[in-house]
Amino acid sequence: MGPPQLPAALDKRVFLLLQGPHGPFFDRLARILRDADAEVWRCGFNAGDEYFWSDKNRFIRHAGSLQDWPGHLDHILTEKNVTDIVLYGDVRPVHAIARDAAVRRGLRLHVFEEGYLRPYWISYERQGSNGNSALMQIQLAEMRTVLRDTMNEMRRPPAHWGDMRHHKFYGAFYHFLVLVANRAYRNYRSHRAISVMREFRLNLRRFLLAPAHNIATATRWRRFRRAGWPYSLVLMQLEHDSNFLGHSPFSSNADFIETVVAEFARNAPRHHHLMFKAHPLEDGRAGNRTAIRNAAARHGISDRTHYMRGGKLAVLLSQACSIVTVNSTSAQQALWRNLPVKTLGNAIYNKPGLVSDQTLADFFVRPDPPDPKAYRVLRDYLLQTSQVPGGFYSERSRAHALRIVSDMILAPEDPYQSLASGRITLRQQITDIDS
Repeated sequence: MGPPQLPAALDKRVFLLLQGPHGPFFDRLARILRDADAEVWRCGFNAGDEYFWSDKNRFIRHAGSLQDWPGHLDHILTEKNVTDIVLYGDVRPVHAIARDAAVRRGLRLHVFEEGYLRPYWISYERQGSNGNSALMQIQLAEMRTVLRDTMNEMRRPPAHWGDMRHHKFYGAFYHFLVLVANRAYRNYRSHRAISVMREFRLNLRRFLLAPAHNIATATRWRRFRRAGWPYSLVLMQLEHDSNFLGHSPFSSNADFIETVVAEFARNAPRHHHLMFKAHPLEDGRAGNRTAIRNAAARHGISDRTHYMRGGKLAVLLSQACSIVTVNSTSAQQALWRNLPVKTLGNAIYNKPGLVSDQTLADFFVRPDPPDPKAYRVLRDYLLQTSQVPGGFYSERSRAHALRIVSDMILAPEDPYQSLASGRITLRQQITDIDS
């Protein structure tokens, strides 16, 4: 299906940007779009959104409640003759409403997300991401048909962007602004389940305690590794993450933990251990450590269950027997290593030949490995379409992503249609990353 056809009278592209990644990414993107002769507006929902937007004459406050948002959005779309809506993630309530409005009006919807091939890429898609992505409907056979032959892997990233510490800083600063400067947005309610004050405290605590956590994790991993136990690795996700909440059967990490621990206790070989790996941005709000400890005690495997707060994922994967997750994108690193993967939610890589279709009980007994050739097809397809090298947070990675994605967002077709039609874009010609 082709891109939405815009009314003939709307020759000029008019972009409306909603909530983006913490920090200046959307503001820098807007400057490039204006240089391309597009008109760009931003609608903000709190002081953090407003602070990171430099063109105050093109900033629209939404000072009302969530119930007021559909009407306000329709007014903005009509008054500004909007042709394109841009957002980061498409599940949070204000963005889900915008996604529905884009479909209803036939507007282009541009969705940014953290990369499917983390940590050195971001994702750019049209009309939806994760469980709403067009990838959910594209089979491996179709990908194989349209892939271009390449001598080298496209868009290889550098060894280090440095985004994680910037991500933590911007998260803490953003919530600080919401906490102390939100007078103009008295009706603002975060899409998170906790208060802004607690969100700020958790972000600040995570940022300040990161060095201590890193030392403790390194010590814990060294002891575990030297014991020589075979283990299954569970890739945890943020409980408030839209991909977890919107595209899985679980309402909390505790529910997921209970399911995994119970099946492992009943079915896994008795000499095997179970290791839970926390998400790098986990701040403790979900009580994962307590939930794991309690579930392990209920099922009599406390001595075989472990929680790793940090650590290098590649190192943990290198010695794991199998991988369990809801729908974490990090599972693709396991598929790349030909490790058996079991997902309990909807994921863009959940396709025949890649993710095990066994029950969780059977998976713990004798897990089926992926087809390495099948994963290569998926990976190459992602690299030639929606995956952009770079990041949202550090200056260097942000600059590299912007110089590639700016052409993608202005293109008439989405990344998947572009590849299928044989069009070559600037990003497909870039093979060297600036150092």
